[in-house]
Parts: sequence; structure tokens; C-alpha cells
Amino acid sequence: MFKKISIAAAVLAIIGIIVLWPKISLYLAGSKKTLNEKQSAFFFDAKSGLKGLADQLEKAKIIGNKDALIKVGEYKELNADRLASGKYLIEPGTNYRTLLNGFTKNSNGNGNAEVEVEVTFNNCRDVYQLAGKVSRCIMTDSLTLSEFLTSESTLEKYDFTSEELPALFLPNTYRMFWDTDADQFLQRMAKEFRDFWTDERKQKLAAIGLKSPSEAVTLASVVYSEQGKNPSEWPTIAGLYLNRIAKGMKLQSDPTFKFCWGDELEGVQRLTYEHRDRDCPYNTYLYKGLPPGPICIPPVACVDAVLNREKHNYVFMMAKPDYSGLHDFTVDYADHDRLAGIYSRWLKSEGY
Repeated sequence: MFKKISIAAAVLAIIGIIVLWPKISLYLAGSKKTLNEKQSAFFFDAKSGLKGLADQLEKAKIIGNKDALIKVGEYKELNADRLASGKYLIEPGTNYRTLLNGFTKNSNGNGNAEVEVEVTFNNCRDVYQLAGKVSRCIMTDSLTLSEFLTSESTLEKYDFTSEELPALFLPNTYRMFWDTDADQFLQRMAKEFRDFWTDERKQKLAAIGLKSPSEAVTLASVVYSEQGKNPSEWPTIAGLYLNRIAKGMKLQSDPTFKFCWGDELEGVQRLTYEHRDRDCPYNTYLYKGLPPGPICIPPVACVDAVLNREKHNYVFMMAKPDYSGLHDFTVDYADHDRLAGIYSRWLKSEGY
């Protein structure tokens, strides 16, 4: 009798194991842990799906059993639509169950464990350079981003000319998700632009005689191109150019005609009259008033320096005969011409 009971119990146990094994196997698969010994940054494109995720994690040596991960993912019905692209920080010893929960898309369209990235752009000459820098930080490639930013539909939507467009972008470090696309990036930049141009700044804009934020950024781009080393001079230079505009004088800014040459004058230390002869609408030696748009994307602080320009009577500036990067400012041409001679002789003595 005892023997029959033992056999029956063994049979029941075997049946139980057979019945429960899928759940046991799934539990064991979900309990496996990642191999990374320190926090690992991981970037994922959800278009590759569950198997693509498993392959990438294995290749990155974050998991050691991709079949187990796929088994848990299939049980959770994690197809490409339910996984979220993005940047993830994976802690050491994370079990597969928790790992996959982190990649699962939530109601906001992000992964449960998705983290933001820092998007930084500065010292950009135009939107193409900006697109190159931004594309290193988010999922969008530079060509797609630059084509979207400069498209007719974008310019019409945001009411910018192609020349004015750089004024929309305020150099800074922004936090956003890695899978931000071109449209989402531009919407974020437009919001930053609107937030920056407060009523107070608009009042200052009107007070200095400029008509639009684009004009203020354009002037700031000229100021910054003239003086990128010593911000203390920004308000003075801004005031000087505004004085020239008020008097109907040409700005006669070297960086504006240099902009007309693109990369051709890179590394050229001494600009000549020949360089100034290039005819393009940005050349302020040939055309009065501001250029049609920014010649670079200037720092926000330089835009504020324009809005808070220094009030004075200066209309001329000349670099000091040293390596300080500072300038002498004058009211009349005779003083300016004298300083220009001193600077020219200094350049020759330095071998330029």
C-alpha cells in the first residue's frame, strides 16, 4: 500500500513539474541578472524589436543569455510598438524582468526607465553646424534635421526667412529624450525662444530702435563675431553699431564680409581691401543697415548685451596694438585714423 502511494505521489510530482515547468522556466529566465559590473549607458532604437534589443544587449555584454530575455519579453508581448527608443542607464545585477519593464513604453510614449540626454550647441555659424552638433546628442541625423529646419513649411510655420532662422536658436544645454525627432526638437527650441522674449525684452528691443528679435540676434551675431574674447565690450560695441545705424552710416564690420566668403578665409590673419570687395547682402561695407540675418548663432548673454547696450557717442573702433583682444573706441575719424596707423605698424612689427 505504501509503495503504491509513493508511486502515485511521484507520478503526481512529475505531472506537476511538467505542468508548472513553463512558469518555473519563465520565472528562472526573468530572474537572471545583467553582467555589467557598473552602471551602463545604453541607446536603443525600438524599430529593431525585442530580438534586436536582445542582440544589442548581448553585444554590449550587458546580458549573457539572450534567449532567456526573449522568452520573458515574448511572455510580456513586447513587440516593437510596446518598446521605447531612448537612452537607458542599466544598473549592475538588474534582473531581466526589471530590465524589460524599463524598456516598456508608458502612457507618455517613453520607456519606464528612459532618461534624458543633454543637448548642447554653441559657437555655431549657421543651422547646418547646429544640426551637426545636435545630431550627436539625439537620434535624428544631421541631414534630416538640417533639411527639416530649412524647409519652406518650417519657415512658413514659424514666420522666419531662411536668413533669419538662426535667430530662433538660443545656445544652451537642454535636457530632452534621445529619441527626440526633428519636429520635436524645433518645437522645443521655439518654446525656448518664446520664453526668452519676455515683454521686458521686447520693450528694450523697441527702445533701441530694432523691429524684431531677429534683428537683435543679427546685431548680437555681429558684435560677438567682432569680440568673442572679452564679453565686457559687448554693450559698448552694440552701442557703437546702433549709433552708426541711427546716423545712416554703414556698419563696416569685417566679420560680415568674411561671412560672405564661407570657409575660404579660414586661417587668414590679415584681411585686405580685396576681401572687402565681395558683393553679397551680408557685406556691411557695401550695404547699409543690418545684414539679412545672423552671421553666427550668438550666446544669449550677447543678445542681452545688445538689449542693454551702452549709451555713448562712439562710432569707430580699432583693435589695440597688443594681444588682449580689446579695442579703442573713438568719436571722430581723425582719432580713429591715428589709431589705425598705430595698429598697422604693430602688425608689421609682429610679422603680419
